Amino acid sequence: MTSAQTAPAPAPATPPGAAAHPDRSFPRLHPRPERGWLNDPNGIAYAGGRWHVFFQYNPDSAQHHRIRWGHMSSPDLVRWDAHPTALTPQDGGPDAYGCWTGVVTVDAGTPTAVYSGVLDQSGRSQVVLARGSADLGEWVQDGAVAAGMPEDPRVVAVRDPFLFEFAGRRWAIQGAGLDSGHAAVLLYGADDLAAWEYHGVWLTSEDPVAAALPEANIWECPQLLRCGDDWVAVFSLWRDHRLSGVGHLVGSLALDPGTGRPVFAPRAAGLTDLGGSFYAPQGLQMAAGDGPGRVLVWGWAKEVAAAGLPGRTQEDCDAAGWSGLLTFPRELRVDGDAIELRPAPELSALRAEEITAGGPAHDGGTRLALPDQAEAVLTGEGRVRLLLGDEIVWEGEHGPGREVRVLVDASVIEVYPSGGVPTTLRAYPRPGTGYRLEAGPGVAVAAWRLAVPEAPEASA
Repeated sequence: MTSAQTAPAPAPATPPGAAAHPDRSFPRLHPRPERGWLNDPNGIAYAGGRWHVFFQYNPDSAQHHRIRWGHMSSPDLVRWDAHPTALTPQDGGPDAYGCWTGVVTVDAGTPTAVYSGVLDQSGRSQVVLARGSADLGEWVQDGAVAAGMPEDPRVVAVRDPFLFEFAGRRWAIQGAGLDSGHAAVLLYGADDLAAWEYHGVWLTSEDPVAAALPEANIWECPQLLRCGDDWVAVFSLWRDHRLSGVGHLVGSLALDPGTGRPVFAPRAAGLTDLGGSFYAPQGLQMAAGDGPGRVLVWGWAKEVAAAGLPGRTQEDCDAAGWSGLLTFPRELRVDGDAIELRPAPELSALRAEEITAGGPAHDGGTRLALPDQAEAVLTGEGRVRLLLGDEIVWEGEHGPGREVRVLVDASVIEVYPSGGVPTTLRAYPRPGTGYRLEAGPGVAVAAWRLAVPEAPEASA
């Protein structure tokens, strides 16, 4: 069972695709195809001077079914190009029902996708490998299985492989659920990428620090990311078939002298995003000399409207022909026991002309109409709220010494407070409605229309 696909020259994904999309709620700046279902970001990689983002994808409808890996890439994190589908379910193979979440690594010089292959509707998965070309444009799927369901009676669900390097070895983790009802992470040795060694349950929601996170039956999409001397474990919280948000643990990693295996010691827990739309993030650890470089994180923004706002039903998504998108890339940092997620600095290139037209609010503050693609930077002290028509999308009390960035792209709103974690929200513009920012008199507002810049001309 072999599948090879060759990518032609990239096709622009934003103009004319998003720019000409008939649905006003379709994002113009975030990477996603014009049609189809999209969920978890997968296999994020930097290769050949380009950022590559894969994602779970069904091009045939706005519903989760027979999931493939879609593929887009960018030279600068603002201009995105579409590529042909990378991975496809193989009839009779270990991924016949879907190619679900995973990562891309380099194994003996060969780019390799490491993902959950799902055989049938039960959702039980195996770790499947696919080998890629240097430019990540061609993939060969031959049904290679690196790890099956563990022969561990405690483990009732397992999915979403992730790889990390520590102490000169390659290790792997997967998210899991236990027969006790607790969520867990499983540890593997993966020096031989084609044959993993199971080392058992590594961390569970019974841990005293992890117990501060919202309850979950399965920790999905586990990540272990190094930020300076700290390590951050990130989990998506699955409980009773509900996607209940994303949590993280900040801690340290050390080798157990007896077993020679890594031990993660968490010291603090928290939520990774405060909105109801955010799920299944994946981080990319950039190389930087002998130490870890910056960490960029993308997430899936589900079609879940902000509290109190009209949402979209599955029928609405079917009619629109699309569902789900990827967030903007976020730069992850650790400050003490807390994490901070900021918009990637490259996103400042989206700022077009500054928005200055507006009028004073009744209290002497600022009242500013925003286009469907906009950014507002808030400083000072006072109350702020973002409205769509007369409905409140987001509001907060702005404190001194802080900066808040609000990025709007049609139906997705991302709010980034300095020193904290974002809030990802969804709202759906209707005819006759528009976004409006209202800020108290102590809050200074700078705002811009956002647009994808023209590509620089190639030098002769």
